Amino acid sequence: MTAAALLVMATAGCDSGAGATASDKSSAKPGCPTVLSRAEQAVKKAEEVNAPWKGPTTGPRAVHGKTVVYIAQTLTNPGVAGVAQGFQEAAKILGWHARTLNGQGTPGGIRAAFQQALALKPDGIVLSGFDPGTAAKEAKKARAAGIPLIGWHATAAPGPSKDPQLFSNITSRVEDVAKISADWIIARSHGHAGVVLFTDATVPFAKHKSDLIRKELATCSGVKLLSYTNIPIPDASRRSIGEVRSLLSRFGRTWTYSAAINDLYFQHAAPALRAAGKDGAGAPYNIGAGDGDPSAFQRVNGKQFQAATVPEPLSEQGWQIIDEFNRAFTGAPDSGYVAPVHIATPTNSGGALSWDSEGYRQAYRKIWGE
Repeated sequence: MTAAALLVMATAGCDSGAGATASDKSSAKPGCPTVLSRAEQAVKKAEEVNAPWKGPTTGPRAVHGKTVVYIAQTLTNPGVAGVAQGFQEAAKILGWHARTLNGQGTPGGIRAAFQQALALKPDGIVLSGFDPGTAAKEAKKARAAGIPLIGWHATAAPGPSKDPQLFSNITSRVEDVAKISADWIIARSHGHAGVVLFTDATVPFAKHKSDLIRKELATCSGVKLLSYTNIPIPDASRRSIGEVRSLLSRFGRTWTYSAAINDLYFQHAAPALRAAGKDGAGAPYNIGAGDGDPSAFQRVNGKQFQAATVPEPLSEQGWQIIDEFNRAFTGAPDSGYVAPVHIATPTNSGGALSWDSEGYRQAYRKIWGE
């Protein structure tokens, strides 16, 4: 999803605006000097403010009169909901009829929404935030009907997919997001951290992301993974408080950092951390490896139990979905565009509630001739 550039302090390994304490600035030797140096450089680049448009500048002019349906895994996932808003906005520009259906976060709900989408006989369907295998029968029917499918976080990799068959899958590179999230912890902690990692193992994309975060954290010997906690996103509001209380009881002050595959976990963890007397600007320092929704930015900007987020450009990706459909409808190949990775902190967000590349609306409208 992010305004003054942040310089990563090579000697301290932490940013100046995230509530650093004296212990964070310890002169103790880093646990992994070589890894730390590389992580600091990567974080500094990812925190740069300027993000000029590097996406497509050419493509087919807009076709009109299309109907497209966006199937959301659950609209309680702010990332899924944010992309839906951009999708609706861009479809309106082209005069397309766009419908958003809520899968309610369950396999049955997703299949029901997919069946409803098929009944509308649309020109294109979006699979947002769920594994296409969840509704394999419905996806097969769509392909048989010649309806192109586009995913958002539907598979681990961006771009076209043969199995499952998608015209394109819109996402940042999960490897980049996972790596920079772990690198932020390594850099900010100066190579000394006790980490809790939150994931949703029911979603292959999310599980893959958290596995990659764990792998990158393991490159620094001074960083210890205390817990790899599985909470399905639809259950986060119900389970997070109890899980956080348990983690605090088990690990106490050794829990200094957290990473989560979605910012939503920290929305629900905050009450338990607050009740335990934790400082919103203090440890554990939390980074969300997606999706950078407005509530995440509010927590980051206000230093309320979230120190950073690696935002997807949610609105921009909604526009990209419409552009990819336009390419599919005109027989053109996908654009091949993948948004760059970015870290938003209180220091570089400028108070914004989202992050997108500069000028994406103008670029797409110029391509479409609108």
